[in-house]
Amino acid sequence: MVAMAAILVLSPAAFRTAFYETYLHVHIALVALVLAAWWIHIDGMQQMPYLQAVIAIWVAERALRLISLIYRNLARTRTRTHAEVEALPGDAMRITIRLARPVTLKPGQHIFFTLPPVGLWTDHPFSLAWSETTTTPASYDLEKGSKTPQITFDVLALPQTTVSLIIRRRGGFTGCLYKKCEASHNARISLPAFVEGPYGGSQVLHSYGTVMLFAGGVGITHQITSVRDLTAGYVSSTAAAQRVTLIWVIRSSEHLEWIRPWMTTMLSMPKRRNLLRIQLFVTRPRSTKEIHSPGNTVQMYPGKPNVDTLC
Repeated sequence: MVAMAAILVLSPAAFRTAFYETYLHVHIALVALVLAAWWIHIDGMQQMPYLQAVIAIWVAERALRLISLIYRNLARTRTRTHAEVEALPGDAMRITIRLARPVTLKPGQHIFFTLPPVGLWTDHPFSLAWSETTTTPASYDLEKGSKTPQITFDVLALPQTTVSLIIRRRGGFTGCLYKKCEASHNARISLPAFVEGPYGGSQVLHSYGTVMLFAGGVGITHQITSVRDLTAGYVSSTAAAQRVTLIWVIRSSEHLEWIRPWMTTMLSMPKRRNLLRIQLFVTRPRSTKEIHSPGNTVQMYPGKPNVDTLC
């Protein structure tokens, strides 16, 4: 009863957010304690098969996650999953992860991310901000005296998926990682990593003619993948969207640096001007000179948005 009461007391979202790592490990330990207490309490009773089934499901879920983790991050034909971390303005980090195996990703998905040098026993959920899959082509060699070119395939030149995250500095894991990155000579570090997932991403927006997406701060990571997917669907005529508006609220214009490479890519997509409108709201500009609209389809405003006027 004490363990179950402790699980209830520690379940509020405020505690989970403030002490995520502590909550996660304490929660797992308390659940194991509850199951052990039930086992002792109902030993020899007719309810025992139900408890055994619960434990079997839990153990199977943990085993499958471990197998998936090993498969996703280790491959014979290439090095293991690796992450490059870059410190950005506004206490943020851009993390680029090169996965050991290619994977198909959907908008709005998230992963569980572990950096053993920073925290071996901690995995944290983060939304995927961007992803790319690249393939190195085969090389062609023409031997002397031979009319037939030899095609040389590099066994390492397989499709490789790269995913990117934007993480805001907090306490614990993210604070430790930011300090480690900031202490390097160029504010960049490269570390071995583990990725579990992806998960989620079941919401599909292709059937809507008008789409408005709102984001605040690092919440842009969840929306930018949808914007990219809808724009690509508009070009290929696989999405019904005829107008997509992205509203992003940030404290400072320097936060634009978080997604600048991906924003440049999206703004250069074919027919983008016919579909996409971006409105940026800077709530704490240092001066009015920071508020500058690059064009008609990308506009910047001071303060917070008035949702009624946007609609």
